[in-house]
Amino acid sequence: MRPTNLEARNSIRFRAIFFVIDISRLLRHFTVMRVLGIDPGLQVTGYGIIESSGDRTTVVEAGVVRSNAKEEFAPRLREIAKELDEIVGQFRPDVIAVEELYSHYSHPITAVIMGHVRGIIFLKAAERNIPVISYAATRIKKSLTGNGRATKEQMQRMVSVTLGLRSVPEPPDAADALAVALCHCRASQHHEVVTA
Repeated sequence: MRPTNLEARNSIRFRAIFFVIDISRLLRHFTVMRVLGIDPGLQVTGYGIIESSGDRTTVVEAGVVRSNAKEEFAPRLREIAKELDEIVGQFRPDVIAVEELYSHYSHPITAVIMGHVRGIIFLKAAERNIPVISYAATRIKKSLTGNGRATKEQMQRMVSVTLGLRSVPEPPDAADALAVALCHCRASQHHEVVTA
């Protein structure tokens, strides 16, 4: 018995959809995504650039931006902005991942200061039309260790292991920034990215 026209069309549609899904899975393995992870701070801002393609993730560069503690507040922010602008311009990330603002009731000033630095990050990204995605500290920890309350040492070890590094990235702010970037890569692989 020959299939009807409707059955034949449905079969072709099914094959076409299956083909598109297969192609999209294949393309994920060849598409390179460059992520700039940032751990914001006034004294020290960590940054880490990674490239992710399929199951392979490599470090491009990691480091810190330091501001002069003897300077007034505004010049320190200007210095951070200048350095971040150079990093973004040099490495041209596809996306910037940053830790969400968190404030403990006993340290509200820290949250306000971190908010200023985050504002600079968002501004520099907007100037170049780069999306910024924020992740809670607990989500970053859970993404890497499986535990949202992991210690800094556990996080640093997992960053080192995940990226195939011989030692833990130093200083810790750079390791934290790499952790944020890795969290974004994992979230995007599982289609869990929520824009800020």
